[in-house]
Amino acid sequence: MNRVAMTAVVALAMGLASAPSLAASGTYRSDQTGPRWEDQVVDALIARPVSVAATGAGAVIWGVSLPFSLLGGNAGEAADNLVGGPAREAFVRCLGCRSPGRRQYAAE
Repeated sequence: MNRVAMTAVVALAMGLASAPSLAASGTYRSDQTGPRWEDQVVDALIARPVSVAATGAGAVIWGVSLPFSLLGGNAGEAADNLVGGPAREAFVRCLGCRSPGRRQYAAE
């Protein structure tokens, strides 16, 4: 049963690795008008939940791979790639935006 569960977790994590591309499917109009409402709906209903799930799956995979990452000297890089990246996509990116980070408005 453990082998089946681990295979399912790895398959889920690999499938969820494409979560950022779901959020980037729309067109970003400009700094002043912001993303379209369709992009925000898709982001809120599909991309954000997938990114949250990818963050959890990445945390599990990072925990499993931690001994090897420590031996290889790249535990911080592994944590950033497996947990930090999906977490930024889920919690820091503005709703409907393509790039992570807070939305910056142009100074007028």
